[in-house]
Amino acid sequence: MLRRLPFSLTRAAALTLGAGLAASSALFVGVSHLEYDNLALSFSQRADQRVATVRQGLHDAVEVVTVTNQLFALGAPVTRAQFQDFTAPLLLRHPFIKAFNYHRIVPDSERAAVEAELQKIVPGAVIHEEQGGKQVPAARRPTYSIVDYLVPMGGNEAAFGFDSGTRAPINAALARAHAERRAAATPLFRLVQDPSPQPSFQVILPVYDAKGRLIGDTAVVVRAQELVSMALAGAGLLDDGQIVMSVYAGARPDPADLVFTTSATGARPQRELLGSWIAPEHEAYAARTLDVAGRPWLVEVATKPRPFVADHLASLAMLAGGILLTLMTTAWVQASGARARRVQQLVRKRTADLKRTNRRLVDDMVARERTEKALQQSEQRFRQLVSMSSDWYWEQDKQFRFTMVTGGFSEKAGILVESLLGKTRWEFIPSLGDTERGRTHIAQVRDFQPFNDFEYQLQDDTGQTRWFLVNGQPMFDEQGQFAGYRGTGSDITERKLTEQRVHHVAQHDALTGLPNRSLLQDRLGQAVAYATRSGSPMWVMLIDLDRFKFVNDSMGHKAGDVLLMTVAARLRSSLRDADTVARLSGDEFVVIVSETGEQQLTPDIVQRVMNAVAQPVMLGTKEFFVTCSIGVSVFPSESTAADTLIEHADIAMYRAKKLGRNNFQFYTPAMNEESLERVRIESALRNAVERNEFVLYYQPQLDMKTGKICGMEALIRWQHPELGMVPPSRFIGIAEETGMIVSIGAWVLRTACAQNKAWQDAGFDKLRVAVNLSARQFGAADLIENLAAVLQDTGLEPKYLEIELTESLFMSDITPAVDLLHRMKALGVNLSIDDFGTGYSSLSYLSRFPIDVLKIDRSFVADITRDANDEAIVTSIIALAHNLKLAVIAEGVETGEQLDYLRRHGCDEMQGYYFSRPLPAQEFEQLLIEGRGLAPEEVAVEEEAVSAV
Repeated sequence: MLRRLPFSLTRAAALTLGAGLAASSALFVGVSHLEYDNLALSFSQRADQRVATVRQGLHDAVEVVTVTNQLFALGAPVTRAQFQDFTAPLLLRHPFIKAFNYHRIVPDSERAAVEAELQKIVPGAVIHEEQGGKQVPAARRPTYSIVDYLVPMGGNEAAFGFDSGTRAPINAALARAHAERRAAATPLFRLVQDPSPQPSFQVILPVYDAKGRLIGDTAVVVRAQELVSMALAGAGLLDDGQIVMSVYAGARPDPADLVFTTSATGARPQRELLGSWIAPEHEAYAARTLDVAGRPWLVEVATKPRPFVADHLASLAMLAGGILLTLMTTAWVQASGARARRVQQLVRKRTADLKRTNRRLVDDMVARERTEKALQQSEQRFRQLVSMSSDWYWEQDKQFRFTMVTGGFSEKAGILVESLLGKTRWEFIPSLGDTERGRTHIAQVRDFQPFNDFEYQLQDDTGQTRWFLVNGQPMFDEQGQFAGYRGTGSDITERKLTEQRVHHVAQHDALTGLPNRSLLQDRLGQAVAYATRSGSPMWVMLIDLDRFKFVNDSMGHKAGDVLLMTVAARLRSSLRDADTVARLSGDEFVVIVSETGEQQLTPDIVQRVMNAVAQPVMLGTKEFFVTCSIGVSVFPSESTAADTLIEHADIAMYRAKKLGRNNFQFYTPAMNEESLERVRIESALRNAVERNEFVLYYQPQLDMKTGKICGMEALIRWQHPELGMVPPSRFIGIAEETGMIVSIGAWVLRTACAQNKAWQDAGFDKLRVAVNLSARQFGAADLIENLAAVLQDTGLEPKYLEIELTESLFMSDITPAVDLLHRMKALGVNLSIDDFGTGYSSLSYLSRFPIDVLKIDRSFVADITRDANDEAIVTSIIALAHNLKLAVIAEGVETGEQLDYLRRHGCDEMQGYYFSRPLPAQEFEQLLIEGRGLAPEEVAVEEEAVSAV
């Protein structure tokens, strides 16, 4: 006979216990999956951050070689010094770079000469290669690809002169770079200059000559491990010990290609056992393949295993709580079962049963009333929330017709509800089917799909445009049949208007309201596409205001802003509505005009724009006249591609500036050559003073009465090692624009004074030397101090220095110019007006300025024997100067007739090719030794001089 246990669970309690444990376990697994999803998201973000950091570091290496290659792409030969100066800052900025190389292709016929050149830099250097781990002279072959330029040299001497053509990986990378016309990376290899192997690679970019022939390549030698370590350390990503990361210089995790790893063993971390059982699909591991200049790199990221409890406190707490609640519920069910058994024993007691039944009925009625009241309160709260919110609630029947719209729709949307009921949304808004987005929405609704954030616009009952956003969910009956839609809607008009304002501000200039550079590029792309499609030309005009800086400096930036807004309005009014007027920067505007059937593009359009700008402008109480210079580029044309239209218009505009401003020029290929010439001159000009490339020539000035040399004018020349003797006309204008004229002028002043003092100390006659002063020097705050310092340092007496000034230097602001000239005169120097008669030639400033000499411009002297007008001008200048007690020097005297005319009309001094061209210092000194001067018959006789006209 079986012995009855003292305690046993009822069936209900056992089912409750089993269901509770099963539910708790399922909930535990579900929450664990959510926790794993959060861990996966966090790991993905950290992995992506590290991959992005490594990608940026590798991109920097490729960008460095691209920037270095641009040095050779300019076309001018690059010296070792230029290569050193250009790459030295890049080495400091990118310490992971082992060296910058320029591999030069050398024919075997030039090997001896090249090795001699290498030995001048590193004694004993020859073209060599690596055999058996040793450096040996390279075997004879048709060509060599040697390491010619190497920065830094220290620590890399073993690579200098190395024939990289013997390295197959380098040859393969160069061939790929040459074929694809972009940078190419090599596999990892050992550097010849490293005593111990280190994982390194090169990024190579070909170098071509002017004819497009391959002459070598520029390369950056990168220590791969340092690059990755520095990139991660710079981003603070090496401090996270939980992340394990490995980087391979290949597409597969080959240990031979391992560049960097934070794993002590190099193996991928294993997951903890419980996590692999609960969520086998979750694995904290990511692998990304990067393209490094045409080669794949593999980046692996994983996390170290952590105790399950550390990342799953919530799920464990929920499991423990579920078990506890299950046990409590089971105990309650068990107790209820026991109570039910006791009730069964009292079934016979009808009275008690009826009372119990009646009590339960009463309780049910009370509970039903309480439930109905709660439902009414809930519906009332819902209606109140809908009325207080900015949204409304709507329903549609199975034919998608609106049956109900609540929540104050009429007040919020400005549309009567009655006009909407009984219609579908596309019947109420017929234009909805005209857009791709609207058609997609209609198809989505007809497929009974839910939709969110659908935006559309329409006009309300007052005619104003409104924007609405709606969300909807399909409804289905108990049989699963479609019953209609329900959803919410809201008015987003204010948000849309704000977005439009933000978009307008982002693409328009804040001052003038014109399109800015961003919108200009979009409009230019549209105009180019139209011109390409229609075959009709389009023009790009770049407009630069003349003397705008003068307005800002003299009248303030507020007046400058008024001028810019006025010019912007005039440009818009002078062109068609279809044309684009944009502000590029500062005082530069861009106009895009396209040819249409009713209007052909002619220069009259450009002239109309210039005329509109040239109208007077009232700035405060002053009337100001502004002009502009315009450059025009045409598309399509053989010399102008679509992406260079603005650049070519800019080049043409500078040509217009150079031709005297207030004109327009169409771009021609010759202008681009001038622009490149300017770049070459400007680049070479920056170091000309330090390299002592400037020399001074001296043109003698002769006294017309005695025939003797009484002075000389110092004229600069540029002896460039490659360009030869560069005349001033090629570089003075560039020096003025870039500001380099200040240092050049200071050198001229000091050199001329020192040379004059040296000649005086050598026993020659004391002559004065004339030096031209540029506009930038004249405007310098320390001009007087510099003049005094030069005179003191050289020991030249001030009276033997003559400063030549042009009229345009001081005519913009007379008052401070008068003070400055008197301060210069107080030093004891002589002052002369150069090129007199070609500028303002105001008589008032001659009486106010402490001028000693007037120099008649050579343009008047050239035709004094043939042109009556020039003859009258020269005669008047001489008479005017003598009446003001000023001396007169005539420039450009080239014939005896000119000399005779000047002598007869009382000119004091002359200079020109008739007597001597400008001479180097040694030849001028020989002229002084010989005591040359004018012939006796060329010297003026006192009685013949004409003192006045």
